[in-house]
Parts: sequence; structure tokens; C-alpha cells
Amino acid sequence: MRALIIALTIFGAVPAGAESQLPPAADADRQLADPKQEADAKRLMETLRCLVCQGQSIADSDAEMAGDMRALVRQRIAAGESPAQVRQWLIERYGAYVTYDPPMTSSTAPLWLAPLVLLAIGGLVAARSFKRRRR
Repeated sequence: MRALIIALTIFGAVPAGAESQLPPAADADRQLADPKQEADAKRLMETLRCLVCQGQSIADSDAEMAGDMRALVRQRIAAGESPAQVRQWLIERYGAYVTYDPPMTSSTAPLWLAPLVLLAIGGLVAARSFKRRRR
């Protein structure tokens, strides 16, 4: 029993020790001087997935990676790139998974088509069920 308690204590402490001790990226939370550029950056950040959290956008995540990505977005927009160019650069670097709205490609087609196929199958099953009940 004592070994189990020790093991649980050690494994429970691992996530706390895994957090980075590095300071956040310089531009991660500093707003851009130009309000239009900052608005563009924020809009873009809300459409990008945190690669660590996966359930949050980089705008909402406190993960170190999300901070680095926020800084990248702000730096590139401040340098004159459009949000579409920054988004495309991030997709090229991290893959379509980085965006909540992946483009339709051969690898993402099943994600886009599966709900439609399942809806059609459900409709067929419901239609046959109603037809049997009428008899």
C-alpha cells in the first residue's frame, strides 16, 4: 500500500514539474500599436488551434506554445503581412490541423463528408422504420 501511495505521489507531481520556467514570448500578450492590425491579429488568433491544448484557440490558451504563436502572429502582421498570409504560413508550418476551419483536401474530405453520409444513413434507417410500422 505504501508503494502505491509513493507511486501515485510521484506520478501526480510529474505534470507540475513539466511546466516551462521560461518567460512568455515578448509579443505574446502585448498589443500592437495600430488598432486595425491588433484587431486583425486577434481575429486570426481566434481561428487558430493551440497545438498543446487542442481544445482552445491560441487567443484563449495559456500554453507556452500558444504564446509563441500569438507572438508570431503579431510580429508578422506588424511586418505588413495580411492575416491570410500569416494563416497560410502557419498551415504550411504546422499543417491544416492548426486551423479550426481546415481547407477541403483529400486528407480532410472524410471530416467534411462523414456528417453528411451519417445523416443520409440515419434518414434511410428512419424511413425504413416508418415504412415497417405502417404495415
